Amino acid sequence: MIELTGKTALVTGASRGIGRAAALSFARAGCNVVLGYRRDETAVRNVVEDIRVAGRHAIAVAGDVRERNTFERLFSEGKEVFGKIDIVVGNAGIWKKTPVDEMSDADWQETIDVNLTSIFLTCQFAAREMKPRRSGKIVLISSTAGQRGEALYSAYAASKGGIQALTKSLAVELGPWNIQVNCVAAGWVDTDMSRSVLTDPIFQQRVEEEIPLKRIATPEQIAGAILFLASDLASHVQGEILNVNGGSVLCG
Repeated sequence: MIELTGKTALVTGASRGIGRAAALSFARAGCNVVLGYRRDETAVRNVVEDIRVAGRHAIAVAGDVRERNTFERLFSEGKEVFGKIDIVVGNAGIWKKTPVDEMSDADWQETIDVNLTSIFLTCQFAAREMKPRRSGKIVLISSTAGQRGEALYSAYAASKGGIQALTKSLAVELGPWNIQVNCVAAGWVDTDMSRSVLTDPIFQQRVEEEIPLKRIATPEQIAGAILFLASDLASHVQGEILNVNGGSVLCG
């Protein structure tokens, strides 16, 4: 069992899906958790309560991940309550379908800002917190779309590819400070974000047929990989893009 008692994890996009599953996994491993979320107060209150039931503490901080002041509050409030932040997970994101010839500047910019600029801000604030202590774990959430592209979701794929390049760059830059930077590249996951298309049984069957394991991941299965990268079991893993996709994209 992974043991993280005494540590604090910060997770963006923590009210649902992968972020929620990651926050609960950290709590069960002994972490207190700082939850970043946009607007769903009911959902995030449920996460806080689930963490309390698991025997740990959590605070929720609302804000738009496109804005720097959101991260100022996330990190300052997290440190005020828990003293320090040891683990940071950059997870918040959106997935919007737009053919490239119909995509507006605003469509493009929204996806890049939410999915990639927010990750830059996550990493910048994490580095400022972790460098003085010469210790920390950063785990960023990407996608198979960033590895092979995704028709009709080109802005999404570009943003996720950017996360993987940022992971490798910061792994080299921050490694001398004993800060580990790694990435989980998820395939299809049964979350609110993907459920709008997975409700079509024919489409879901087609997706499952293209996955060698013949099933779509749960958020908890992605959270397991996140927890591993944040643990001492991964103490010599740096700059890794860990694929969790059932074998749908095979790249090392």
